[in-house]
Formats: sequence, C-alpha cells, structure tokens
Amino acid sequence: MPLVIVAIGIITLLVLIMGLKLNTFVSLIIVSFVVAILLGMPLDQIVTTIEAGLGGTLGHLALIFGLGAMLGKLIADAGGAQRIAMTLVAKFGEKNIQWAVVVASFIIGIALFFEVGLVLLIPIVFAISRQLRVSILYLGIPMVAALSVTHGFLPPHPGPTVIAGEYGADLGQVLLYGFLVAVPTVIIAGPLFTKVAKRLVPESFKKTGNIASLGEQKEFDLSETPGFGISVFTAMLPVLLMSIATILTLLQKTLGWDGNAVLSAIQFIGNASTAMLISLLVAVYTMGLARNIPIKTVMDSCTTAITQIGMMLLIIGGGGAFKQVLIDGGVGKYVAELFADTTLSPILLAWLIAAILRISLGSATVASLTTAGLVIPLLGQSDVNLALVVLATGAGSLIASHVNDAGFWMFKEYFGLTMKETFATWTLLETIISVFGLGFVLLLSLVV
Repeated sequence: MPLVIVAIGIITLLVLIMGLKLNTFVSLIIVSFVVAILLGMPLDQIVTTIEAGLGGTLGHLALIFGLGAMLGKLIADAGGAQRIAMTLVAKFGEKNIQWAVVVASFIIGIALFFEVGLVLLIPIVFAISRQLRVSILYLGIPMVAALSVTHGFLPPHPGPTVIAGEYGADLGQVLLYGFLVAVPTVIIAGPLFTKVAKRLVPESFKKTGNIASLGEQKEFDLSETPGFGISVFTAMLPVLLMSIATILTLLQKTLGWDGNAVLSAIQFIGNASTAMLISLLVAVYTMGLARNIPIKTVMDSCTTAITQIGMMLLIIGGGGAFKQVLIDGGVGKYVAELFADTTLSPILLAWLIAAILRISLGSATVASLTTAGLVIPLLGQSDVNLALVVLATGAGSLIASHVNDAGFWMFKEYFGLTMKETFATWTLLETIISVFGLGFVLLLSLVV
C-alpha cells in the first residue's frame, strides 16, 4: 500500500536524521530515492521527478526567501529591531510590558525568520527582565508566541510562502487571512497562556536562564539607531504592498471593476517578489545610506544573510523533491481516492496530516511540504479557498514541538528549564497555536 511505503520513508528519515545524525537535506534526497523505488516508479523518471520537485519549489521560493533574509538582516544590523522593541517597551510602560513584547515581536517576526528573531530578541527580553525585575519566562512566552505565529502563518516566511506556491494559492490572500488568524492566536498563546503556564509550572517562572551560548551581542546606542517610525515602516513595507494589492483585487472581483493600467501596476507592485525587492531597496537606503553607512557594508550584510540561509534553502528543496515523488509516485492520487467520498474538509485533512508529520519529523517546513504532496490531488475535488488550506497546513505543522525539533532545545536552554517545564510551556504553547489557528481558519471558511 502507498501509505505503508510513505510510513517506511518517514521512519527512514527519522533514523537518518536523529539516529545517524545525517544532514537533513541529504536525508531527504536519500528518502526520496528510496520511496520512489518502493513505489515502483520507472528508474528513468526518478531523477527527473526529484529535480523537478527541488527546482519547482525553490523556483517559487528562492527570490522571496532570499530578498526577505536580506531585508531582515539590514534591519537587525542597523539596530532597527532594537529601536522597535525598546520604543514600544517605553510607550506601553511596566504595567503592560507583556503587550509591548507581543507587539514588538510580532512586527520584528514579520521581517525576520524565527531563529533570527529569537536570537535577536532574547537578549533584549533578558535586559528588560533584569531592569523591571520580572520573570524572563513572563516575557519570553509572549515573545516566542508572536515569533512562532508569524513564522507559521505569514509570508514571506518559508512555510506559508512555499505552501501557497504548491497549492496555487494567492499569496496576498494568505497574508490577509493570515493576519486575521494570527492576531487572536498570538493573544491567546501569549499573554493569556502565560497565566495558565504560571499555574502549571510555577517554579519555571523563577528561573534566570542562560544566554551565554549566544556569545557577545552587538549593543546599540539608541540615539545612533534608525527612528522608530522608519524602522517599523521598513519592516512592514512588504506586508503593506501585498495587502493593498490583495484588497484591491478582492474589491475588483466583488464590485466587477474592469481591469486597467493602474490596477495592473498596483498588482504588479504588490506581487510578493516585486514587493520584497522594493522593500529591500528601501531598506538599503533607510537602514544604510541614509545613515551614512557605506554601500559595501550594506552589501556585506546582504551577503551574510544569504550565506546563513543556504542550507535552509536546500532543506526546503529536499522537501519539495520528496513531495514531488509522492505526487508522481501515485500516493497523492491514492489519498484522493481514499477520501473521495468523505465529508471531511480539505482544511481539516491538511491540518491533520501536517500535524502527524510535524510530530514525527520535527521540521515544520518538511511537514508542510510532505503534506502538500498528499493533499494537492484532493484540492481538485473541492471548491475550498486555497489560502485557508495553506493556513491550515501551517497550523498543523506547528503542533506539539518536542525533542526532535531544534526550537524545543533552544527554548529549554535559553530559559534554563527542565524537560517537564519545557513540555508544559513550549510544547503546550505550540499546540495552542496550532489548535486555535485551525479554529480561526475554520471560522474564516464560513465567510470567505
């Protein structure tokens, strides 16, 4: 049975990555070959399928992902992220410090990938904790909730961006609906969940944590960083451009407007790739040239950003190769036939498959891509909104982060927690994001 072969592939992947400590990209390619052979694919088609999956996935993602990494790096290196965080902390005041951390982490999380945002914000959270004499976990939970939600639901992050490409969903709609899902989910998984966690594991809120492994952090004199307004504008610019184009497109369809040159130009500017390029050029000026930073230094930051995401791009490509093997090998078609007469919504099915794969594999991105290989053939049988299927897949891919996920260990070590405390905080937090994220997606499906 095709699903048995998929299970063998996933178990093999776990053994290679966790048991033999093999590189994730190499493991994905090996498993792609093994599964393709077991599925009985003609030998002369296997390499072509793997190359098509890898190239097709990266062809859609590389431009957005690469430009997004450069944009985030410029904002971080200029001190823009620190300016956003410290200004919001000052504005909200000590009483509302959690909300300041949530808003700052959400804005920064849109521009920076999860791991980068975490490494950047943790020292700031530790400094605020010492200054105000509050628990680091009291601030840390809202911070990682915001970073995780933006990572799972909002382009240009790799998960939602690549899955939108695989499903053929409109990236602007994913962004717009993603915001509607992300905001309430952050509130529930951040400040509200902190109160629950404090009752579950009160001792964890007394821990002092340890960020020595982060090494020496670059400290900025706030007077030398970009202004708050320009920092927020630069970080949010791609979101603004894509959102404007999406709203106009939705209005055009709803009101029956005729296409014209102005609408075409706005839609072109609001395309994810164009929006990211424009935003990067703006950041080169606002975060660099306007502050008399030599263009060479600015370009060095861009080069460093690309170097840092090289392996992540390959891993995503490897996931795309595995996904294509599942489609061309007939697994997707088998799943479609299996659920042909079911009343189960593709939204629920995508979430369920992604959740199972996330728990098994650890990687949210690999879980999402593998889900796509199983779900894509189902989408032709349904009129479901594809943007909502993207968000459901993203929600499923975040569930129950545990010992096979790097994020679990990062959170545990930085905040100085025991295994039990990490499960009761980080793992439960990720599960709350996943379940409530699905709930809000299902609510949206009733009206869009």
